[in-house]
Amino acid sequence: MRQQHSYSSEAIVLKRRDLGEADRVVTLFTPHKGKFHAVAKGSRRPVSKLAGHLELLSRSQLQLGLGRSLDIITQAEVRENFLRLRSELWHMTCGFYLAELVDRFVEERVQHADIYTLLLETLRYLDADASALAQQRAQNSETVASQVHGKTSLLLRYFELQLLSAVGYAPSLHNCVSCASELLPQENGFKASLGGVLCPQCSHLWERHLSLNAFKVLRYLQEKPWSEAARVRLNAPLQAELEAITHSLLRFHLERDLKAWSFLDMLSQSPE
Repeated sequence: MRQQHSYSSEAIVLKRRDLGEADRVVTLFTPHKGKFHAVAKGSRRPVSKLAGHLELLSRSQLQLGLGRSLDIITQAEVRENFLRLRSELWHMTCGFYLAELVDRFVEERVQHADIYTLLLETLRYLDADASALAQQRAQNSETVASQVHGKTSLLLRYFELQLLSAVGYAPSLHNCVSCASELLPQENGFKASLGGVLCPQCSHLWERHLSLNAFKVLRYLQEKPWSEAARVRLNAPLQAELEAITHSLLRFHLERDLKAWSFLDMLSQSPE
């Protein structure tokens, strides 16, 4: 049987690092082969035909050759480059945050077509939102920043919860993680290290309070498609509460903070 020496795949570029004087190692996320690293030889040279097709967050169609340790990208053609997203610092940083999350949570060479679709669709939503922001800014809208940050904050929380579910870390939102009693629509508690929500009877274990509104939104984001979840409106205190909850979960599972958090916080304080 003839051995296959090359293959094609679409991929989203999650990360890049320089290698030698002219090459790059690119972290790719694909629908069928999962996450893996490949070499783009000569891609740092000004005359490289690969460079423009391997930008961070781009979705490209690739041809790769099998290598001893790392496969080699021989051809690349960009399919979606999300130019509108790249034109807005806030949206671009959100995109980089999504890529960082996927890179941290997805193991190498493990197929996750569901997460690939989630990432791609979320980048498309961000791209469309960036376009809407540009149009609103052109009309001198005074409420652009608050509207955009409210919507993207909701989108990030949705992505975080869906990603956690896909990798087997879905927080428990229907039964107390300590006594297993059914959770009622009231103020409850939350503890990331136990994996979810705690009832009032187990309040001695609470890590933080969970308001009724936050409890309802978490359930809704976990169970509904984005087309429905996008209708939710968040005020600033609820945004902050939800972010604290999801970040506590991410921090527990990763045992570290993410690089993008501090930059996103800074941008949310100075949106313009």
